[in-house]
Amino acid sequence: MALVVPETPTHRTRIITPAIHQDTQQREPMASKYDVIIIGAGAAGLMCAATAGYRGRSVLVLDHANKPGKKILMSGGGRCNFTNLNSTPANFLSDNPHFCISALKRYSPQHFLELVDRHGIEHEEKAAGQLFCRDSSKDILNLLLTECEWAGADISMETSVTSVTDTADGYQLYTSAGNLQCASLVVACGGLSIPTMGATGFGYELARQFNLRILPTRAGLVPFTLHPELKSQLAPLSGVSCPVDARCNGEHFQEPMLVTHRGLSGPAMLQISSFWAPGDTLKINLLPGRNVLQDLLERRTSAPTSTIAHYLNESLSKRFAQACNDINGWTGPLQAYKNSDLEAAASALNEWTIKPAGTEGYRTAEVTLGGVDTRQLSSKTMAVNDRPNLFFIGEVVDVTGHLGGHNFQWAWASGVAAGGAA
Repeated sequence: MALVVPETPTHRTRIITPAIHQDTQQREPMASKYDVIIIGAGAAGLMCAATAGYRGRSVLVLDHANKPGKKILMSGGGRCNFTNLNSTPANFLSDNPHFCISALKRYSPQHFLELVDRHGIEHEEKAAGQLFCRDSSKDILNLLLTECEWAGADISMETSVTSVTDTADGYQLYTSAGNLQCASLVVACGGLSIPTMGATGFGYELARQFNLRILPTRAGLVPFTLHPELKSQLAPLSGVSCPVDARCNGEHFQEPMLVTHRGLSGPAMLQISSFWAPGDTLKINLLPGRNVLQDLLERRTSAPTSTIAHYLNESLSKRFAQACNDINGWTGPLQAYKNSDLEAAASALNEWTIKPAGTEGYRTAEVTLGGVDTRQLSSKTMAVNDRPNLFFIGEVVDVTGHLGGHNFQWAWASGVAAGGAA
């Protein structure tokens, strides 16, 4: 019979806070020395903690936030797109694209799905391969905390790490909860995305301290902002979504686009943003799968008094069709349009070309592109090549997935890889 995980995390897990430290009658204080200390109580860090704990290692997870797994809870609209059944190395961006193959192969989406099923979590597949909790993201966080409990891992929240130094047999951490020692140190404190969730650049600072290269970082999976004129033209469409094919720098994604009061969002825009750089243009096919020029030429013959607006209303929402007409100044019957006029209209619809003003940045970005150069890490264990007891996992390294559960899959896979060696 499948295990039924409680709706909220149980306090049997040693989640230690400064307040609890002061009351030893309520909670035994944490030790000062551990086999493994993990900085970051997010998806990768908690997965790593459970994996290492099951190997019999004494494990402590540190995080400066007041609660673990905050980004897990807000992901997927509160329902956590926890993996993608179709996840492959091709779904990841990295300056060293072969690095992720080993970890992803050894811990697949099916492995995590089996864990989800063992915890009795109901889930559903939305878009192809994208698995979401049927009820709440809390189910995935509860799973991780329960696994950490069973593995005997401690979690100390509201604990800031001020510095880390080498010792003869590992590392010493100076923290707001006192000095701690460990044989192995795992850095799982994420990137710069969504600073309101507690994101900082601390992982990069630690990497630099140990002479690791950091590849340039920028916001990924992030909405675009627009220049004032286009923003004003599209303002009446805020909240309108339509399927598009977005292209930039040789990549394309055919998914929905959402017009917002700030610019363009939705899966298509988030996906292509990871391949866009300031100054680049986007080409957006508003009618993917349709040869607009051929359609308009045929319609001009078969229905000469029809209009482009009539044509658009068949495939786009009324508001979007009206906006296309207003922006492009399309009026009058098709019989009044020359071939060159129809070619221009077709280009505007099949290859709408825009130059975004920028993106919304880390404030709303789902991921951080770039990070610790993976050429310095073991693809099998995530350990630094010349420091087998120092590990970097999750978003802090230069591996970034497409939208749709891939980044969680990297968190699970890299966490298991490090947890099996730390």
